[in-house]
Amino acid sequence: MAYSTEKKLGILGGGQLGRMLIQAAIDFDIYIKAIDPDPSAPCKFIAHEFVNGDFKDYKTVMSFAEDCDVITIEIENVNLEALEDLEKQGKKVFPQPAILRKIKDKRIQKQFYADNQLPTAGFELTDNKDAVQKSSFELPFVNKLGEGGYDGRGVQLIRTNDDFQKAFEEPSLVEQMVDFEKELAVVVARSESGEITTFPVVEMVFHPEANLVEYLFAPAKINEELTQKATSLAKQTAECFGIVGLLAVEMFLTKNGEILINEVAPRPHNSGHHTLKANLVSQFEQHLRAILDLPLGDTSAVGPSAMVNLLGEEGHTGPANYEGMEDVLGLPGVHPFLYGKAITKPFRKMGHITVVDADFDKLKEKVNFVKQTLKVTSKNA
Repeated sequence: MAYSTEKKLGILGGGQLGRMLIQAAIDFDIYIKAIDPDPSAPCKFIAHEFVNGDFKDYKTVMSFAEDCDVITIEIENVNLEALEDLEKQGKKVFPQPAILRKIKDKRIQKQFYADNQLPTAGFELTDNKDAVQKSSFELPFVNKLGEGGYDGRGVQLIRTNDDFQKAFEEPSLVEQMVDFEKELAVVVARSESGEITTFPVVEMVFHPEANLVEYLFAPAKINEELTQKATSLAKQTAECFGIVGLLAVEMFLTKNGEILINEVAPRPHNSGHHTLKANLVSQFEQHLRAILDLPLGDTSAVGPSAMVNLLGEEGHTGPANYEGMEDVLGLPGVHPFLYGKAITKPFRKMGHITVVDADFDKLKEKVNFVKQTLKVTSKNA
């Protein structure tokens, strides 16, 4: 069967994930249409078509997707009723709306793990702040908002009785605090035909204040048995969902050697950004292959790598300025990816840096140099 370049791919969301997806789609000569409520979203100037609109509005999404052959997302917070109706019309919608419903609400997501015997931390569903306070779990524990949280938002650590004032009044869940050794992630791709591949396990380090990934190393420094265990669990999770596209599976490696699912994301994910330079196929190309039902690519790593998130500095809001870029570019194996965001804000994701080096010690040295040297400040500061 011949490959056709006449399909139009619609992306709900015009942020950095959509931008990098478009960059991969150019190689396949795929026509891209993107929608975002931000009139200056990162996708605006590189999509074939850009619609400034609300992807949470039913009529807007239906109108946007009318001339699209395949629809995908770069953010979960979209109008699912519209995607369900588009699917009924015969449109290809990946990831499937039914799966998005399970993942979008962390309460349903956690119950899905329990129902499918997928290992995860103990939890209780809570409807309001009072229910959080009456939880049977001993302090400390985690309180997670059911819907609407992302990049660390919608998560509260309840360590003492005084912290109950931070608990969510909306439907949420409480989760036992996991005494973990490492935080791991595996990006899985599954095609419409059922072909499945995984990227090598990565080890993530989270920013202590922003509660989002600060940097990661690939492959994770774990033994072969744990590598196989994490990879198998990621594949099993993708198969249980039956997802078409990418699924990023974030996990805890406990101090007694257990691997527990923390959360999943049904799209390209921060834990796979390094693959743009560090693997034979990137997560973005793999997502395209999966949703277009093309053969999946070889996920083998070129060598040890790392990814450093480029976050806006505290105290800086305004036109972005990248201090130290020339110093960082002077290092071999360092590749910047800027997201096209004109305005920086504290902890806003402005880009990422991929670092590759065959020597793991040198890799760590380069990561530390990038973290200390490259700063996103505001020209107005």
